[in-house]
Amino acid sequence: MRTLRVLGVAGVAVALATTTGAMAAPSPPPPPEAQLTDAAVDKAVKRLDDTITGMMSRTGVPGVSVAVVHQDKVIYLEGFGLRKTGESAKVDPDTVFQIASLSKPVSSTIVAGTLTDPGEWDKHVPLPGFTLKDPWVTDHVTTADLFSHRSGLPDHAGDLLEDLGYDQAYILDHLRLEPLAPFRASYAYTNFGFTAAAEAIARAKGTSWQKLAADTLFKPAGMTHTSTEFSAFEGAADKAATHVKNPDGTWSPRYVRDPDAQAPAGGVSSTARDMSRWLRLQLGDGALDGQKIIPADTLARTHLPEIVSQPSTPYGTPGFYGLGWNVSYDEAGRLRLSHSGAFDLGANTNVTMLPLEELGIVVLTNGAPVGLADAVALDFFDFAEHGKATTDWLALAGAIYAQMDSADRSSTDYAHPPASAKPAQDNAAYTGTYDNPYYGKLTVTASPDGGLTLSLGPKPMRFPLTHYDGDTFSFETAGENAVGRTGVTFSDGTVRVEYLDDEHLGTFTQR
Repeated sequence: MRTLRVLGVAGVAVALATTTGAMAAPSPPPPPEAQLTDAAVDKAVKRLDDTITGMMSRTGVPGVSVAVVHQDKVIYLEGFGLRKTGESAKVDPDTVFQIASLSKPVSSTIVAGTLTDPGEWDKHVPLPGFTLKDPWVTDHVTTADLFSHRSGLPDHAGDLLEDLGYDQAYILDHLRLEPLAPFRASYAYTNFGFTAAAEAIARAKGTSWQKLAADTLFKPAGMTHTSTEFSAFEGAADKAATHVKNPDGTWSPRYVRDPDAQAPAGGVSSTARDMSRWLRLQLGDGALDGQKIIPADTLARTHLPEIVSQPSTPYGTPGFYGLGWNVSYDEAGRLRLSHSGAFDLGANTNVTMLPLEELGIVVLTNGAPVGLADAVALDFFDFAEHGKATTDWLALAGAIYAQMDSADRSSTDYAHPPASAKPAQDNAAYTGTYDNPYYGKLTVTASPDGGLTLSLGPKPMRFPLTHYDGDTFSFETAGENAVGRTGVTFSDGTVRVEYLDDEHLGTFTQR
């Protein structure tokens, strides 16, 4: 059901960028040349205020912070809106946002800073407690394989375990039960495969990921308000609360998203000012303010295609994934690097760069993904290149996120049982404890009011069951990967939870 989620957290920008008419050349094109004048960039920057406020008005997203870098200078740095609805504090360039999967190119920068040669990306770095279903793949998978999502792990493997409250160690250990697609021949976006590779690098250096990140990048680059730890975000005085949209169109800070379990893949928090320094470092081949912070050659490797992430369409070139980056090429042959970040519980971010033009933009928002972050970046580059916005990027990006959300939901409408629904059995036919090697223990208990409650996870999480038909019930899912109502079917001492069963791991057996 999560087959389209990868597009949201990684590749909305690259997906949209391939609709600009570029066609694959039958032979190598001549080397690309810079095309954007200072005047064109200045005009695009001057309309950013109106673009951002206009999109905020259309979507209701409460707060936005944006930075633009050109030729090693920060030429735009602004905050808009509220840190938290119902309060008066304004977003500014130093407001700390959770940046979600924009953490991935930040983390690939950190790893690049630990390597002495680009070939080290292709080394196998073991991590105690992390194995895959195929022992050969376990022994040969490299940092580059896991950072480019070509290990064979399924799309978003492990994310549902995180939703249920399991910690990083449990999740990484249980990835060994996930089925594998062909190694290095298939792409599937996987937060915890990425996390395993980053954690392996830190362990090999004899330190934690959090300390490695601070010592390798954040401190040397002067990113003073950037961290990989949720506690740092929570403790920030100037932070943007995450918001979700209510049925009436308003926005509320209803949820707290703690991404510590997948810190390298989605746990970074930062500010537009700090991210502008990172943009300058990226566009400066690892140098910042005259200081070499990240080796140019190990950083450059992160910008190369590693695997096809989006096949070619009649409208444009294929999309690729590098090492923590979406990699694409425009009609002029220029490299375009981008990444989106999305927490359904309340954050959406984007970074987009044209290295040849020494131009980059980062957009941070405190609202669940409705396309605003991607659209601001796409509109900015569109105007800089064409002198006008050729597409309503907000409508297009928003439609993709809406499509992702609908694709994740069950095809069965559990809120409306069939007219011919069979009655349930007595509660005793369903109550008890059930085991699953991947998801752990599930219990079903009877409530004093005669209903049934299903419990999952280590804490555990409790879900009231609603009868649907015969031995099938449903409950409302919760968490980052919630998919609305999902089915629960009892049969011969087993119970199958529909939304946990994408990879046929969702059947529990009664003790």
